[in-house]
Amino acid sequence: MNVSTDTKPPLSDEALIARILNGEKRLFELLMRKYNQRLYRIGMSVLADETETEDAMQTAYINAYEHLSGFEYRSSFSTWLTRIMLNQCYKQKRETGQPRGDFGQQDNFIHMETPANELANKELCAVLEQAITRLPEKYRLVFMMREIEDMTVRDTSMALNIEETNVKVRLNRAKTMLRKNLSSYMKDNVYDFHLSRCDSIVSRVMQHIGIS
Repeated sequence: MNVSTDTKPPLSDEALIARILNGEKRLFELLMRKYNQRLYRIGMSVLADETETEDAMQTAYINAYEHLSGFEYRSSFSTWLTRIMLNQCYKQKRETGQPRGDFGQQDNFIHMETPANELANKELCAVLEQAITRLPEKYRLVFMMREIEDMTVRDTSMALNIEETNVKVRLNRAKTMLRKNLSSYMKDNVYDFHLSRCDSIVSRVMQHIGIS
């Protein structure tokens, strides 16, 4: 499923939302493809399970689509969408009996098959994901948002509903827990959401909301 537009440079989130609400519903695909990687990384930071994360992504996108007309632009669309994803992840954790803030025992996570396991340097990638997994959730989320997803301090603060100074403190604490010389490698390879999975999420959501 492909959506194209003749407009260059790419449409802003605000322009896309306006056109979607004006009847061009298929343009919602562009928003999903833009934020699939971010939502996947956020979901894995909380749920540590690929299937659970993809389920959360699907539900988050459907919720965002169904409430798109109520988006009030008090924050950026990306922040609003991130908060919807976080709420869904915590909801799923509660439903499975895993309390918010407690990552729990995820021994299988560090051994599961992921796109990252297919990289040439599998050992290093495993070390990266294990190190991130072992961070306390509040540090892991801030690290993922700021360092991997390049979210601003303000957007991270709004997404997590914490003070900007707290974002900075948590990020600094997270960095001290990780190997400093691996940050550039992390940006390109941690929790990669490859194209076939991106296509699958887009297809399922578009089918659910009645757009083929």
